[in-house]
Amino acid sequence: MRIGNNPEKTASNLVVENYHRIVIPVYIPNFEGYFEQAFEVFRLCLESILLTIHEKTRITIYNNNSNDIIKNYLDSKYEESKFIDQVFHSKENLGKINAILAAVKGNLEPIVTITDADVLFKHNWQSEVEVILKNFPQAGMVSPVPSSIAFNNRTANNWIYALFRGKLFFGSVIDPLGLQRLDDSLGNEIKFYKKVHLEKYLILKNKSNNQEAVMGCGHFVATIRREVFDKGTAEPAFIKIQKGVEGKFIDLPNEELGFLRLATKNNLAYHMGNRTEKWMYEEFELLKTIKPNVSIDYNDLKSSIRFNFIQMKIGRLISRILAKKTFRDIFFKYKGLSNSEITEY
Repeated sequence: MRIGNNPEKTASNLVVENYHRIVIPVYIPNFEGYFEQAFEVFRLCLESILLTIHEKTRITIYNNNSNDIIKNYLDSKYEESKFIDQVFHSKENLGKINAILAAVKGNLEPIVTITDADVLFKHNWQSEVEVILKNFPQAGMVSPVPSSIAFNNRTANNWIYALFRGKLFFGSVIDPLGLQRLDDSLGNEIKFYKKVHLEKYLILKNKSNNQEAVMGCGHFVATIRREVFDKGTAEPAFIKIQKGVEGKFIDLPNEELGFLRLATKNNLAYHMGNRTEKWMYEEFELLKTIKPNVSIDYNDLKSSIRFNFIQMKIGRLISRILAKKTFRDIFFKYKGLSNSEITEY
């Protein structure tokens, strides 16, 4: 039986007070072996976010069936911080992408940062990412972590942009230590970055306002326009973290919308991995001495999609051509790399 009318039926449309949402999937099932220090790593991650975000930000944490200690910690942080307005607990590990999609689809913010639970954020990461989104309205995906080797990873639209509106050149890496720490954190026997990668990366410049950004980016931490998620497939991901699942749900939609894929020139976040190190605590202490970023007018962040299927096809063709060493070497030489640098790059 129902008595009276639900007042929400006459409520006006939702008003979104914030424009930037951060989504953090977390999976820490125990504190043994690989996960021995995962809780402390995650704590550093979350606290670094809380110390560096502006007032127009809110946080969603998706608990993928973690240990009860993690669950209790998340609940306490939810009660403690005004920025953490959503904590979801799943009794099954649904994987990173499904956690992200569930959080994004259930929220209205136009800008979404997705991050792994082992990222240490630095001061100004948010403002510098947002400035790139402002000055590159065609950017759909911007990471606060530059990579010298991501220039040809789903960047078809970047090449077209460079031909008609921008300029491409090799610039000096601002923070080589940041790249080195990223390489070390991955735990690979063979390092990704060679000497030249720590010295130079490919930069895209918007000739109309002189904004510069590094070509390409990864997605262990990235700020993405929600149009990318709206464009993506509505089907669930039946693979947790492997076999290019992020490419299908994030990279491909970003490219098909005609968006650019960029990164900040400065290294503004660190991938920590599953073990803490002394330098992480030193970086964390610095965050306490500086005030958080100031938000900017969201109207300045609105996207400008000029999707052209033919242009994207041309961009993909350029990408395939540059994937061949002979053509890539010619291009690198034209852009100013020496013969020894070309060989190493």
